[in-house]
Amino acid sequence: MAAGTWILDVIMMALCVVTGIHFSDALQRGSTDYEDMSFWMKSGQEHLQRVLSLRNNENQAKNVIIFVGDGMGLSTVTAGRIFKGQAKGTTGEEYKLAFEKFPSSGLSKTYNVDKQVPDSAGTATAMFSGVKCRYKVIGLDGHAVYNECDAKINEKSKLTTIVDWAQESEKDTGFVTTTRITHATPGALYAHTNNRDWECDTSIPEKYKNCAKDIARQLVEDAPGNNLKVIMGGGGQNMGLPIYQRNQSETCVRSDGVNLAEIWKNNNPDGKVVTNTRDLMTLDIANTSKIMGIFAPSHMPFHAVRDTSPEGTPTLANMTLQAIRLLRKNKNGFLLMVESGKIDIAHHYNYAKLALREVSELEEAVLVALQQVRLDETLIIVTADHSHSFTMNGYPARGNDILGYTTNLNEKNVPPYETLTYANGPGFFYHLNNDSSNVNDIWRPIEKIPNRDEDPYYRNFAGFYMKDETHGGEDVAVYAIGPYSHLFRGTFEQNYIAHVIAYAACLKNWPSHCDKAYHRYFYELSSPAAMTTPSCIIVLVFITLLGLTNR
Repeated sequence: MAAGTWILDVIMMALCVVTGIHFSDALQRGSTDYEDMSFWMKSGQEHLQRVLSLRNNENQAKNVIIFVGDGMGLSTVTAGRIFKGQAKGTTGEEYKLAFEKFPSSGLSKTYNVDKQVPDSAGTATAMFSGVKCRYKVIGLDGHAVYNECDAKINEKSKLTTIVDWAQESEKDTGFVTTTRITHATPGALYAHTNNRDWECDTSIPEKYKNCAKDIARQLVEDAPGNNLKVIMGGGGQNMGLPIYQRNQSETCVRSDGVNLAEIWKNNNPDGKVVTNTRDLMTLDIANTSKIMGIFAPSHMPFHAVRDTSPEGTPTLANMTLQAIRLLRKNKNGFLLMVESGKIDIAHHYNYAKLALREVSELEEAVLVALQQVRLDETLIIVTADHSHSFTMNGYPARGNDILGYTTNLNEKNVPPYETLTYANGPGFFYHLNNDSSNVNDIWRPIEKIPNRDEDPYYRNFAGFYMKDETHGGEDVAVYAIGPYSHLFRGTFEQNYIAHVIAYAACLKNWPSHCDKAYHRYFYELSSPAAMTTPSCIIVLVFITLLGLTNR
């Protein structure tokens, strides 16, 4: 492809992503003047032409940014899209989140090796190591058992990750999250543990204290964590910061008296530890080698209720901006993971409004990244680790408040009900009509619940009580733009994401488009004898075809 043509394609794609839809064509809230046949015919043809104009970007990915919307299943993306569109004054359905305009997308299968419906530890391990593992296990393959530490098994089961591979390729690495920096998703980048909850010393059972090191210590003491250039999120209590020793019940408290942030600072004298928005945004990036930002004792607050003062907590977009500014100083490129982790936590509490606001904040972070990098050399991936038992249901009119309720016109005796509901969770008792003795009147009238619109902590309806709402097991979407983003097509196992990253970025010791032979495996096969005759034939045919292709 001619250089001029390629540059023009990149410019056009960037414009499509950043500018988004033309709001002059969007239906305004409350309108019933719906689009006619010519509108939809034109719309379909315009989208067809955009897809036909796309060209595969086969440059080497100098940089990789992977965004993880924790718990951002397809129903959450759809509701988040409408939520954001309605905030802009339109009906909302026609809006597209920035990452929904990426040229490539596919579906990722999220199950753990031992669970039909997964957790974040197993899913993050799959995305970052290229290997699926057990439920609630981080950085160890399926031989390692949950909540039981066996040093010999763990050593054989230990996995490396995209952070290891990027560092070996002389790239700078980092992550930002709105959860604790020791939580499951960021932890899967650097830690190896039989239980994702072993975040500090007091959480490890006494009998395993000589077998396992807590996740916070692994981050500061062991590779690849101690080589990360950017670490940002919450979790000060787990790290032993004196200002954050508030005994948050949702996480553990260190008993060893160690301040791991201080140890990190002593090991990185040119690095900076920051604890609020002002200190983060006023950093002299040019003269800073590393950043450790710890902004809360446990998880960071929800965006909708955070302290917006300079002494408060930064946004996900703030953290993403400063992370990229520091990491892009490396001439060899960088790898960054950005997690919008509180989508998941909001869903667990049935806080639908807060969850959708966190999706909106994820989009803001993606837009910042698009402005800070060149798409011809940066692979950007947006995905989720898993879904939730969250559904968008009923027959609301177009433009109906996505956080509102509707009535079923086909069944006159059905009372109003919410568009967004959960299969299970704490919202069950919130909606239960305890004053009723009528078996047909068991729910509080949705339209009479006080402060429903104003209360950010309002719980949406759940049909079955659980203290914490559960994850969902359906596939999640993967959106991508940049070098080799076209490899995300169809339906694939979640561990495939790491393989695409390694291939696109030509990470060290991995088969890639930079390696013309492409006959190597990172992990050895068990043994030649373990391969059946058909398997041997398939491999031989595969190698033969590759050899013919490379002549």
